[in-house]
Amino acid sequence: MRKRTAAAGGMLLGFALDRAVGDPRRGHPVAGFGSAAMAVEKVTYRDSRVAGVVNEVVLVGAVTGLGIGVRRIVGRSAAAEIGVTALATWTVLGGTTLARTGREMAERLESGDIEGARELLPSLCGRDPSVLDADGLARAALESIAENTSDATVAPLFWGAVAGVPGLLGYRAINTLDAMVGYRNDRYRNFGWAAARTDDVANLAPARIAGAFTTVLAPLAGGRPADAWRAWRRDGGKHPSPNAGVAEASMAGALGVTLGGLTQYRHGTEMRPTLGDGPIPEVRDLRRAVRLSEAVQLASALAAALVLAARRRRPN
Repeated sequence: MRKRTAAAGGMLLGFALDRAVGDPRRGHPVAGFGSAAMAVEKVTYRDSRVAGVVNEVVLVGAVTGLGIGVRRIVGRSAAAEIGVTALATWTVLGGTTLARTGREMAERLESGDIEGARELLPSLCGRDPSVLDADGLARAALESIAENTSDATVAPLFWGAVAGVPGLLGYRAINTLDAMVGYRNDRYRNFGWAAARTDDVANLAPARIAGAFTTVLAPLAGGRPADAWRAWRRDGGKHPSPNAGVAEASMAGALGVTLGGLTQYRHGTEMRPTLGDGPIPEVRDLRRAVRLSEAVQLASALAAALVLAARRRRPN
């Protein structure tokens, strides 16, 4: 078996593992990286962009270097390539946990358990759940599912197809650091600049791939590709994020709902631009979003594996 074919098989196996078991409840490697990043931050932190660049280079470089080292150890063994790629893919994906949490949110809202839904929301996004009613919780969850379909599945698979195990691990390090320090608050406005900008660049292509799959697969959620495409082209650029806007606008168009508007975080309130046409999302729309997210994830895994298998073989 050629190594590139083995890597593609390993990627599909890792995706299947994520579908079967989701994230481990304890000892998740990404959580371990987060703990290490906090320790490094204590040493590197200064209220400056230069310090943030150093922090980003040290941490992302270390993780990517680990991936390169593993690839060299694997050598030309097809069996080892399958195993290592599967383990790395499973480690960096979060799509199954995302979908599972979305369905649980829908169940709590349908049963009228608003407090339970508020308790669950922080596992999806950083909104202030205490000020949200059922519709607000549904909208927050739906927007998070749209954005994280790209961040948690499409993007790592894309970078895995481009660069193998180093790409998988390196992307997850970039995205995790953005989630930790990529904020525009007093502490991280300067220090987190590098993390936020690096994440923006790393997600430019994946977000648009996610938008394309969302558009094509819109009928699986009862929508129309033309509506998803129109919302993407018209509204995607309105969002403060160059990537989240694509994911959310295409999802809004595919579902026939309007996303955006007044958005309340723990650090303050923002007025986000409206994306899409139609009513404010309801609980049933949240279930449709989960269904579409899972379809996009599967399509992305198959496409990434095909690209990896067809990619011209390069020396290690």
